[in-house]
Amino acid sequence: MSRYAVLSDIHSNIWALNAVLEDALNSGITQFINLGDILYGPLAPHATYQRLADLEKHYAVTTISGNQDRDIVAATEAALAANPTLRFIHTELGADALAWLSSLPFDAHLPNGLQLCHGTPQSDLIYLLETIQNMRTTLRSTSEIEGLVGKLPPATRLLLCGHTHLPRQVELNTTLTIVNPGSVGLPAYADDEPAPHRMETRSNCAQYAIISFANQQWHCEQRAIAYDFEPAAQAALARNRADWAHALRTGYAPV
Repeated sequence: MSRYAVLSDIHSNIWALNAVLEDALNSGITQFINLGDILYGPLAPHATYQRLADLEKHYAVTTISGNQDRDIVAATEAALAANPTLRFIHTELGADALAWLSSLPFDAHLPNGLQLCHGTPQSDLIYLLETIQNMRTTLRSTSEIEGLVGKLPPATRLLLCGHTHLPRQVELNTTLTIVNPGSVGLPAYADDEPAPHRMETRSNCAQYAIISFANQQWHCEQRAIAYDFEPAAQAALARNRADWAHALRTGYAPV
């Protein structure tokens, strides 16, 4: 039986990452999937990179890029000057971490019809399962999701995505399941693109999923792991990011 721990949207939260990895390893997991948005955040980008680099030395890890991983790699001097969080990340990360981010693929395909993407199979900026209405998010219709999924390889059985930070499982049809494991490191946020909205799990737990393939079927278990989030919140406050501290403590985006 194939089993994977599926992580997404760690956002430099080493404290949440350590809690999730401890839970996964205690559950006998030896294969890991990382769906991107890994080091962006005012928390601990270098320590998070080091922890993942160590994980790769001992276990099988498949990692793809997220949109904010690209933002780090592509940052210009103007972007760094305008964004203190991005500037902090670049100050923290060394050449090895930036080279690793640069090497990450957009997507990946694994055995037994398993496909990985960050947002949708075509874009890491688009929410696959949710749409925005009145500053909140709701589940897309089946036809909308099918349109965003597009044409997958015929053997695809399970599509993993991240980006929204909301854990969710959707049975799109009789042969395809879509799973978002939620966010390891940031349970809520507010954004202005593509329209003003708030993403909120309303929980301060670290979220991830365990998937397993048995009897020719994929099975998913969503997990919410309680951890000591206060050091992460204090790290955010030290970078003048009270919005992140509020989200980490409460699971709600700031009003």
